[in-house]
Amino acid sequence: MGICQVRECPKKRVWNSRHRRANLGGSLLENDLQLPRMTSIPTMTLQLPQLRLGSLELDFPVVQAALAGYSDWPMRVIARRLGAPYTMAEVLLDRFVLSVSRGRKVGRYIRVTDEERPCGAQLMGSASDECAAAAVKLVEAGFDVIDVNFGCPVKKVIGKGRGGYLLGEPKTAIEIVARVRDAVPPEVPVTVKMRRGVDDSRQSRDNFYTIFDGVFQHGAAAVIVHGRTVRQRYDGKSSWQFVREVKRHAGDRTVLGSGDLFTARKCLEMIAQTGVDGVTAARGAIGNPWIFQQARALAAGLAPIVPTLEQQRDVLVEHFRLAEATHGPTRACRRMRKFGIEYSRLHPQPDAVRAAFLTIANPVQWRKTLEQWYTEP
Repeated sequence: MGICQVRECPKKRVWNSRHRRANLGGSLLENDLQLPRMTSIPTMTLQLPQLRLGSLELDFPVVQAALAGYSDWPMRVIARRLGAPYTMAEVLLDRFVLSVSRGRKVGRYIRVTDEERPCGAQLMGSASDECAAAAVKLVEAGFDVIDVNFGCPVKKVIGKGRGGYLLGEPKTAIEIVARVRDAVPPEVPVTVKMRRGVDDSRQSRDNFYTIFDGVFQHGAAAVIVHGRTVRQRYDGKSSWQFVREVKRHAGDRTVLGSGDLFTARKCLEMIAQTGVDGVTAARGAIGNPWIFQQARALAAGLAPIVPTLEQQRDVLVEHFRLAEATHGPTRACRRMRKFGIEYSRLHPQPDAVRAAFLTIANPVQWRKTLEQWYTEP
């Protein structure tokens, strides 16, 4: 198996809001979503550097995480329009990527457009050669970053030797990253998502640092560290103390933090408390794509205001339009129900709105629900 060396990228790419451009047509929201007004109240002004991912420099260090079952093309586009400097597609199995060559599934899962770039593709697998081949295919599809997943705690994933399972197999994990790094062009950053270990044992801790140091030695541009163990799954608190310890160990190597980032304030608090170079908003971004704009406001010393009902409705209308174009009417309704449930948390009557979204079965019902609940009194 070939092991690559760390390579200097010849040219850095700086991405900010000027690089976003609408290219779809047919919506007033495409060029300029109506953002909530910001009140000039000093709150927690922070001097935040640009986030560097290898050859990429992002203008803000709060980005959208890869979210299985959620971060499809429509969600990513909405997040970019509302302030996310970078997003990641939902995790893809290496064998799925290699087996799909055309048809609707490509449009649903392996799609990136100019408007949302830079965008990363998160890859998961257990064999280094298949991961490397899949990474090449994802780069050819237009993704700007390849993120390798060693963090998924789902039982069926673990049972097949993927995701979080590999935190207990340092040699295999490092080989996968090395082969991926060797396979893709040098200007394409390779990043790694890790949990703090399989469990809280000493061996698990040692494995974490073996993998962490190993992937950087073989060319990883950054590591995303989630403060829970695989065994914890999504229960209990994320250990920000561990994230802080990892960043101290990393020195000037790029580390992003993850875990319990449900609000914009929490995103900035993690950066301030742990010293990480950036954070990935995961569940906190589902149903609240404004979290990125809110984080930008807080960092500037402004107090972000919750979007109005009209602003929420406009985004919900656009999100559904993009989902329908991507998945078709029937699939879009099923998919958007779970998004609607999360969006309802921002509504003044969240329980009633959540119940309404649960009953939606077609686009007509979707429109009626928005007319009923998202009209200003």
